[in-house]
Amino acid sequence: ANADKVILKELDYTPCRGCNTCHKTGECIVKDDAITLFERIFNTDCLAVASPIYSMGITAELKGLIDRAQYIWARKFILKTLYFQNEHIRAHKGIFISTAGLSWDNVFDAAFPAITAFFNTVGFEYYDNIIAHEMDRYKGIRGHPTALKEAFEKGARVVSEIGKIHSF
Repeated sequence: ANADKVILKELDYTPCRGCNTCHKTGECIVKDDAITLFERIFNTDCLAVASPIYSMGITAELKGLIDRAQYIWARKFILKTLYFQNEHIRAHKGIFISTAGLSWDNVFDAAFPAITAFFNTVGFEYYDNIIAHEMDRYKGIRGHPTALKEAFEKGARVVSEIGKIHSF
């Protein structure tokens, strides 16, 4: 599979202003890199969203981007001008990738609702998580005994599944 990596902190975008103009027009009044990124997202088959866990949640950069999808949400749920068929959703897979320093089993729990909402908004099936905690114990991802192998296996599985759907 081909992959494009986007590093949010390198983009020029701002969080949602909460003006609700998009609830009337379906368009965001802020014209920045977020709009271009959403266009790229709509042209991909698999969206892997990655964020470490900071203070029991996703990073501010990712939360800001998710909030900027409000204009897409408005098209779907207020204006009803955007609809994703079930076939489209099944053919577009979303994966959440995350690490956390803590060993708590619930350290990722606060992240899941925002990621679920994001994938739903942009028309992707929430396919799977690739998560690993105890990064402090293992001194990073390379020291973790199973995380990289699991990530590779899940990545191969999702690409294979998408390939079957698209017959490529």
